[in-house]
Amino acid sequence: MKKKIFSLLLSLIMILTLLVGCGTSNTNTQSTSSNSSNGSNSDNKKKNLVIAGIYKAGDQVWFIDEGKASEKVVKSMGGKFLYMDAKMNPDTYLQLIDNVIAQHVDGVLTCIPDQKLSKVVVDKLKAAGIPVIAVDDPLQDENGKKLAPWVGIDAYNIGKANGEWMANYAKEHGLDKDTQSGLLILTMNTVSSVVPRTKGELEKFKEILPDYPDSRIFTADYDGQTDKAFAAASAIFTAHPEIKKWMVMTGNEEGAVGATRALEQAGLDKQSVVIGLGGYLAKDEFKKPYSAMKAATYFSAEAVGGTAAELLMNYILKGEQIPMETAVKAVIITKENYKQIMGDAAN
Repeated sequence: MKKKIFSLLLSLIMILTLLVGCGTSNTNTQSTSSNSSNGSNSDNKKKNLVIAGIYKAGDQVWFIDEGKASEKVVKSMGGKFLYMDAKMNPDTYLQLIDNVIAQHVDGVLTCIPDQKLSKVVVDKLKAAGIPVIAVDDPLQDENGKKLAPWVGIDAYNIGKANGEWMANYAKEHGLDKDTQSGLLILTMNTVSSVVPRTKGELEKFKEILPDYPDSRIFTADYDGQTDKAFAAASAIFTAHPEIKKWMVMTGNEEGAVGATRALEQAGLDKQSVVIGLGGYLAKDEFKKPYSAMKAATYFSAEAVGGTAAELLMNYILKGEQIPMETAVKAVIITKENYKQIMGDAAN
């Protein structure tokens, strides 16, 4: 009897041992499977990165080209790019910021419509753990200190290049001594990235032509859009009928085209000259039999957009630190050289 009981107990112990062993094996298998799944999710996250590009005027050629360049880089590095237009509306812009935060995007490239909102935007994105790079117009505080990395153009020196070209043109065509000539600079005084451009334009012009009378130098403000530039320039032309030969410098290409159309409407374009800033619209003026827009400083939207996207993706994927300032270079283009300098972008 005792032997039977002992045999029974021994059998039970062996069965329990087998059950425990099987349970341990299952637990180990589940743990390995879970770790594999986590690794896969991590890999998928890298492959499915989403970058949002939020632009203050998404219908402008500059931002369209810049966005395309960013999208190309993001896609080549395994991500998805969302292009968003704030329509020059601060409220719309903030809604877009809130939307991308809610969508848990991995990074943001942005040109803000109102720099007074910079801190609010940076704080929102920081709280959400979303890295941001400002393109063209910096995200900055009231003292001009950058709150986030920035990619754009060397604004002051590009402005100086415009001013130098215009002053030399004036000398070559006798406008510096002509009492019927006038200089108009279309400014954007509320946009920090543009202020150095127009400042450089005027300072270099005056450096080369120090005796050009201040009484024939005019400024008018606009918001960066062609129609507003047209209106601002037209008002100056109408108010000063004594000026028959205008030299016009602006803060961007849209401003230059707006001023050119205003000169045409006033019948002043044949004796006047406009220099653009960007080159992306000047190329179309150069293709015409005649245009008062005779030159532009060319800098590539593709260079700004592509560089910014690459810096952001490398930060997200590799942890590479982003420089606080990255500036692209520019060169003067005219009807004679734009195809050679711009290449495919001239088409």
